[in-house]
Amino acid sequence: MPGRATTWAVVVAGGSGTRFGGYKQFVPLAGRPLVEWSCDSARAACAGLVLVVPGDVVDRYRDQGARAVVGGPSRAASVRAGLQAVPESAEVIVVHDAARPLSSPWLWEAVIGAVQQGADGAVPCLAVADTIKQRQDDGRLVTLDRARLLASQTPQAFAARALRGAHAGGGEATDDAALVEAMGGKVVHVDGEPTNLKITTHVDLVLAEALIAGGTLAHLRHLVPAGPGGAP
Repeated sequence: MPGRATTWAVVVAGGSGTRFGGYKQFVPLAGRPLVEWSCDSARAACAGLVLVVPGDVVDRYRDQGARAVVGGPSRAASVRAGLQAVPESAEVIVVHDAARPLSSPWLWEAVIGAVQQGADGAVPCLAVADTIKQRQDDGRLVTLDRARLLASQTPQAFAARALRGAHAGGGEATDDAALVEAMGGKVVHVDGEPTNLKITTHVDLVLAEALIAGGTLAHLRHLVPAGPGGAP
C-alpha cells in the first residue's frame, strides 16, 4: 500500500463493556481474543500500532511486545492517550474500535487512500435501512429523512495533523470524525461493509462467530481452523 510507512493505527480497546456485561474486547471469538482480530487488521494495513487498553491489563500486552497504553475515562480520552504514543513522523493515523473485529483489508485501503488523496478524514458508512425517529423534548417524534442519513463505522483514517489538532482542545464526541468536522475539516465517506459488525451484545458475538465459521469473509478464511477433510 502506498504510504504505508507513514501510516499508524490506534486500536481502542479501553472500554468497560457495560452493555456487554464485562470486557467484551477480550472475550473469545473463534478461539482468539476479540481484540486480536482488530489488531491483525491494523498491522496488515499500517506500519505501526498503538493499542489502548484498561490499566489492569496493559502490562500483559506490553509483555507481548505491543505498544500498549492505558485508556482514559471516555473514548475520546482513550484516543488521545493513543495519539501520544504515535510517532510525530506519522502522516496518516487510523482509529479503529476493537469491537469491530471483521473489517476487511479493502476497507482499510479505502479510508487510507481517501486521506492520501487529500481528505482530512475518511469514514466507512452504510445507508440507513430503518426509518429513524427523533424524540423531541416534549416527547413527540419527528421522522428524519432516511435518504440523507448514514451509519458510520471504523476504521476511520485521518491526516495526522487534522486528528491531532481536533483532539488538542480535549473535546468529547462519539467518534473522531465528529471532532475533525467541528474544526471545519473535510471528512468524506467510503462504502462501509455490512459484515463489519460492532460487538455490543452477546447476540452480536454469535453473529460474528457465524460469519467466520461460515466462510463468508474471504479475508479471514486463513484464520479459521480447518474442519473435517480440511474444509474451513
